[in-house]
Amino acid sequence: MGIVVNLDVMMAKRKIGLTELAERVDITMANLSILKNNKAKAVRFTTLEAICEALDCQPGDILEYVNEKEKGETKGRKNAADWRVE
Repeated sequence: MGIVVNLDVMMAKRKIGLTELAERVDITMANLSILKNNKAKAVRFTTLEAICEALDCQPGDILEYVNEKEKGETKGRKNAADWRVE
């Protein structure tokens, strides 16, 4: 999976629950849960815009590209500070 959805991270940072965000964005809790749990195949720009407005963030705060080739190499690494040059 090349695109990773970090919606749960932004929700935690903004201290907002699934129910409240679903109401603000006018999306079903089921669909928001699918997006939050990285199970979505697509997201409409209008939905992404509404989420960004509700969470006061940028699309890049929610969506992240993970290179499939490097995915195996980065297992267990949590962030860029964990990378070591040997």
